[in-house]
Amino acid sequence: MGRRRRDGRGRLIVHGSAPVTVPLELAASYRARTKGLLGRDAVDGAILLSPANSVHTFRMRIPIDVAYLDRDLRVLTVVTMRPNRLGLPRPRSRHVLEAEAGAMAGWGLRAGVLVTVEETVEETE
Repeated sequence: MGRRRRDGRGRLIVHGSAPVTVPLELAASYRARTKGLLGRDAVDGAILLSPANSVHTFRMRIPIDVAYLDRDLRVLTVVTMRPNRLGLPRPRSRHVLEAEAGAMAGWGLRAGVLVTVEETVEETE
């Protein structure tokens, strides 16, 4: 995961007891990471903020699950945050995954689980 990601779409694969594939939005630019899930009423899958080690839920409309990932995309911890909260920075976190509250438990995403990201290649370059 040492390379720099780009904004876009892809798939998140959760390598739990049975692999689960989830639609993924990639937010790698400062602008995309800052916007994140602000102003949304729902999330289709998840959004990966990269690089990131903390988040907030100010001006968000829905509670979210937040997974802090290390440089290898292994889950350090998962928390649920209500709107208008400030999350503490996680020093070992290099990426943050966000989804609707309750979704991550359904995917088997918990501390210690490894995830992989498959980026969708766009032809418009």
